[in-house]
Amino acid sequence: MQRRAFGSSSRLTSVVGQGTWNLDGANRAAALATLRRGLDLGLAHIDTAEMYGSGAAERLVGEAVAGRRDEAFIVSKVLPQNASRAGVRSACERSLKNLNTDRIDCYLLHWRGGTPLSETFAAFEDLLRTGKILSWGVSNFDVSDLDEAFAIAGPGRIACNQVLYHLKERAIEHAVLPWCEAHGVALTAYSPFGQQDFPKAASPGGGMLAQIGAAHGASARQAALAFLARSPATFVIPKASSLAHVEDNAGGGDLVLSEAECATIDKAFPRGARRGGLPML
Repeated sequence: MQRRAFGSSSRLTSVVGQGTWNLDGANRAAALATLRRGLDLGLAHIDTAEMYGSGAAERLVGEAVAGRRDEAFIVSKVLPQNASRAGVRSACERSLKNLNTDRIDCYLLHWRGGTPLSETFAAFEDLLRTGKILSWGVSNFDVSDLDEAFAIAGPGRIACNQVLYHLKERAIEHAVLPWCEAHGVALTAYSPFGQQDFPKAASPGGGMLAQIGAAHGASARQAALAFLARSPATFVIPKASSLAHVEDNAGGGDLVLSEAECATIDKAFPRGARRGGLPML
């Protein structure tokens, strides 16, 4: 499993991680087994949020990493309505309790709200000084938001920007990804397979992905993950709902595509023209 420095935090974690949005459903035992199997396979980067199941996903992660906390790189997120200086501290304490841990590896503002960024970032710095978080960042930030955040925080403070990014939604490549690369900020791709919209095997694009994957002894989904993670700044956090799925995801972390293969995928799934606004779910 490839590992790389997570933005300005400089800490190494897996290029392919594990998402937990909507993982807190009925089959808790299966979800726990999947997360634990992911850890076995080196998928150390586990993403969650206080919003997911109103804390249920965080509790699931906490149970999954019990006895293995040092293997995991846990990212969680605070809701914008909790982003005041006092609100961030309270939300972080709840998340720490849910996760059954004494620290969060990276703590993100889930999306922008009405609280001034300066206040939210001051709260993050308070938590950083006390060791309750080890780095902090943002999510769903466009370039104008990132410019404002950087002007407030300064260099080397913002570890991550987590955004929607998959083969059929590549808008962030126009400006957001280059900004992150230039400023040493990790870009984490959520929903890297889309929302139940991954190219079908019978489609031209799906067939092409399958061919590229097969040339490496890999799957079409592994080829897609390798393409999205081709930048040294990028991480991907697919959710897995079964052992077979998490095992397939893990294979994407070892795959490196050639420039020609990336060009073929780029042509099949063009990023399109730049448009206003940042896509998000």
